[in-house]
Amino acid sequence: MSGGCEYCVNYEYDEEWECYTCVQDLDEDEMARFLRDDFSDCPYFRMGDEYQIVKKQM
Repeated sequence: MSGGCEYCVNYEYDEEWECYTCVQDLDEDEMARFLRDDFSDCPYFRMGDEYQIVKKQM
């Protein structure tokens, strides 16, 4: 994902869907941008610490 979603604390693995997803409550336009991989300069982006990011990837 553009905008560094993989580094954001809001980008979490969804066990039910078996993929990573944004846990923010995105409106319809924001979700469309997210799905098009056109979500640079995300207003919800928060850098996660490296330990948490690695833990999400395991």
